[in-house]
Amino acid sequence: MNFTPLFIGLRYIRARRRNQFISFLSGFSMLGMLLGVAALIIVLSVMNGFDRELKGRLLAAIPHGVLEVEAGIEDWQPLADQVTQHPGIVAAAPYIDGFAMVGFGRALQAVAFTGVEPEPEKAISDLASHMVMGDFDELQAGTYGVVIGRLLARQLAVVPGDKIQLTLPQLTITPAGIFPRVKRFTVVGVFEVGAEVDQSLVVMHRADARRLLRYPAQAQGLHLRTPDMFSSASVFRQLQLSLPEGQVVRDWTDTQGSLFQAIKMEKTVVTVLLLIIVMVAAFNIVTSLVLMVADKRADIAVLRTQGMSAGQILWIFLVQGVSVGLVGILIGVLIACPVAFYLGPIVAWFETITGLYVFDPAVYFISYLPSHLQWADVALVACAGVVLSLLASLYPAYRASRVEPAETLRYE
Repeated sequence: MNFTPLFIGLRYIRARRRNQFISFLSGFSMLGMLLGVAALIIVLSVMNGFDRELKGRLLAAIPHGVLEVEAGIEDWQPLADQVTQHPGIVAAAPYIDGFAMVGFGRALQAVAFTGVEPEPEKAISDLASHMVMGDFDELQAGTYGVVIGRLLARQLAVVPGDKIQLTLPQLTITPAGIFPRVKRFTVVGVFEVGAEVDQSLVVMHRADARRLLRYPAQAQGLHLRTPDMFSSASVFRQLQLSLPEGQVVRDWTDTQGSLFQAIKMEKTVVTVLLLIIVMVAAFNIVTSLVLMVADKRADIAVLRTQGMSAGQILWIFLVQGVSVGLVGILIGVLIACPVAFYLGPIVAWFETITGLYVFDPAVYFISYLPSHLQWADVALVACAGVVLSLLASLYPAYRASRVEPAETLRYE
């Protein structure tokens, strides 16, 4: 294999140019590639961090999956024992859920409510450990107590001990007329997980939810938990294969799919927008290589007269263009990875020094800047940079391969 084009292409990178503007453009291309790659890796790490943080907080209040039984469950314990024998299922607890309007005074809010058994539910969610007022164990059958999120409590202006009114989207026919079904509940606790459920979730005892909905069976289904929420989908798919007809398993990516699909779409859009920075750097590679070809026409002609083929000339300038991109990509990755890994402490130090907050704790669910570096993103960004550098080098390299030595040397 002939390595001459490689050596000459690398030498052209280090060689002193007669035209300093070409050197400036090459350096500017490298800097643009560096900044584009670094910015893309850091931003993707921050978005991964927010995605991971939201999932962790949300799944502190909701189950990893649910087993829905079409006809309901008359005796939930045998089914729970059977399900927990399946590999990957560590806990199961009964539930009954629905939707309602909750009101206090003139304040109204649409919510989802779920009826649970407090003790088995502790093995499913971490809601009991996120109580800021009251106690999760105060949910007792027949007392009609509820636990609500902190944002909902703030919106309704209620504290433990206050009575709120739940209005169901169902009608009751009485001799006096048709009325919506309404029931008063006592707030016995307030939780805060730092997610959307703080404003939209009401938790009550399963027996109270059953009476409220007049549900005929003991439970609507089972809440399920796996050791790892990020691999729960495969566990639930395997569980579904072993269940009879009429029993359906849904994981949290189904129940909360719209939220995380929106986050995924946002990440995709931001990635495409930031790739424009890398594309601008690639266009600078085109400009610098076109000027380099013009500057090295005489050298190209001499190499052609010494027997070098047009293909080898093309490889010389491909090597040069891709090398400029590779150096920028390498430096960008080396800078971005440590910054992305330690971004949280860096921002926290900045907030301590300046007294300014990137995310005001009084306004945002997440009051710090989370960052989660994924090597797959680093590889994707680096590969995209290499491909763009290669594409940017093709046209100037082709132009160099078409230089006619006789015509060029005639005017030298």
